[in-house]
Amino acid sequence: MPVAFYHCVSRVVNRDFVLGEEEKDKLVEYMRLYERFGGLRVISYCIMSNHFHILVEVPQRPGAAGLPDDIGLVAKVRSCLGDKLANDLEWQLELHRKQGNASAAEELRERWFGRMWDVSAFMKVLKQRFSQWFNGKHARRGTLWEDRFRSVLVEGKGQALRAMAAYIDLNPVRAKICDDPKDYRWCGYADAVAGGKEARDAVGFLASLNPHGGMRPEAAGSLKTTESLRRWRCHLFGIPESEARQTAEALKGEMATLYRDRIPRDKALEVLKQGGKLSEADYLRCRVRYFSDGAVIGGKAFVEEMFAAFRDRFGPKRKDGARPMRGLAGDCANDRLFNFRQLRKSVFG
Repeated sequence: MPVAFYHCVSRVVNRDFVLGEEEKDKLVEYMRLYERFGGLRVISYCIMSNHFHILVEVPQRPGAAGLPDDIGLVAKVRSCLGDKLANDLEWQLELHRKQGNASAAEELRERWFGRMWDVSAFMKVLKQRFSQWFNGKHARRGTLWEDRFRSVLVEGKGQALRAMAAYIDLNPVRAKICDDPKDYRWCGYADAVAGGKEARDAVGFLASLNPHGGMRPEAAGSLKTTESLRRWRCHLFGIPESEARQTAEALKGEMATLYRDRIPRDKALEVLKQGGKLSEADYLRCRVRYFSDGAVIGGKAFVEEMFAAFRDRFGPKRKDGARPMRGLAGDCANDRLFNFRQLRKSVFG
């Protein structure tokens, strides 16, 4: 795949609530730093008090001809990670080149390139760097995170990507911290409303996606910020865009006309028990295990393609890969989301 999208989740050890305002701000700061260094793009994120979610776009590593030369690599390290690391890298590369040791220079370059265009490398350095800062600030030692990290591969178009991004933005609503994600500043949507450039660019991309795949007639980046925010807010609150036309001035205010309450877990379970299905807007307001445990989420064709690619990880009796996400309404096969797992219990956490 030229580009891949991953929903990554990591939790604090013992799930302790140790991430306060300063810690959340610092984690976002490091996330943006290593996003730039790694050549990735954060589509959505949410930092909670004992865990975080990041939906990240990971482009394919360029071929040899597309990689920066020594000067370009040093410049990138300097701009993202500072003078100390850049000066050390520059000195080592110059030494190897002067000694005619091209293989050593290329090995060094490869170590740095191995940290880029890779979701595992991004998550590793993000968590390690934050842990170092956190332990130093709180005079503690030992691990901060309970495990490596969990990830779900998300189809990079239409309904699946929009649903996952909205699910992440709505975390504080599900946790009953707020009724509106714009009021929780450590999520992608609130970041965009507050004027964050990276977050606004990401919302512009999401707002330009066609729910049924591909892009809308207007290309990503061509929408005005106010229109992107309006469209994405409509999606978060399950309101058709045509029913929620607002002016730029209204969007700068409280935007209170677009509101949808969270749905109680008991109600969701009752709907599921009776064989009913929830609208996407209500579904995303529940804690749905598929979004963290589904391994792969997307349309049927995408999930089957991934099943074929990872066929050796499944038993011989498994004939196909796509399983519909239980409890989510869809008018036809093209509107439905699929994954690798068929959860028969605990769909809603």
